[in-house]
Amino acid sequence: MQPKLSVITIVYNNVKDIERTMLSVLNQTYPNIEYILIDGDSKDGTMEVIRKFQNRLAKFISEPDHGIYHAMNKGLALATGEYVLFMNSGDEIYSTETVEDVFQSSESADIYYGETEMYNEQWQSLGQRRHCAPENFNWHSFKYGMSVGHQAVYIKRSITEPYDLQYKYSSDIDWVIKAAKKASSIVNTHIYVAKYLVGGMSKKKHFASLIERFSIFKKYYGLIPNLINHVVIALNLLTYFVKYRKTND
Repeated sequence: MQPKLSVITIVYNNVKDIERTMLSVLNQTYPNIEYILIDGDSKDGTMEVIRKFQNRLAKFISEPDHGIYHAMNKGLALATGEYVLFMNSGDEIYSTETVEDVFQSSESADIYYGETEMYNEQWQSLGQRRHCAPENFNWHSFKYGMSVGHQAVYIKRSITEPYDLQYKYSSDIDWVIKAAKKASSIVNTHIYVAKYLVGGMSKKKHFASLIERFSIFKKYYGLIPNLINHVVIALNLLTYFVKYRKTND
């Protein structure tokens, strides 16, 4: 029996990217997908694009919300699949066979994860994320940064919780860590599973996002270890930019 996957997309005023995201889900070869779309009462033409595919959506809501994670909680509350995947507007499932390949990689894992390819606003590839997915992932894996993007994790719905709305920019990190703490089986698919559009809210509100991340990591890893880990993060970031500059000179 192929498990049902609930794919949840949230969108607000993103007529430029929403069709590309929706087609990456609707064109999957995997047959057992429940597609849920949560719109924040868009006024820019997004609704007209969504209506073209509305008969292929399992559930659809368009109404004002209180931010990205409030909208994501709406989608999570509607999900009935054994697994959930958030593929928000602007991002894509990597290829038409990706979901099929993910579930063929292993049976009945609590979490499946893979690599993410980065894209700019012109939808040109920027290559792999700076934090490549770890060979073995668990709830400690985020101590040196967000090593797996939320659009690259397929999580068994029974181990998920609502997003914590006290965090406005980094609640996805807290959400994944909570699920990973409960997981007994986490599988690395060893494939690219998502395409990610850079420049989201956590980038636009970068400093506020970093403060939230520090608070989240302190909660799970402790203050002193977190301070030490952030020194390592800073050194890794410096090394990355030095290496990147050399390869582009």
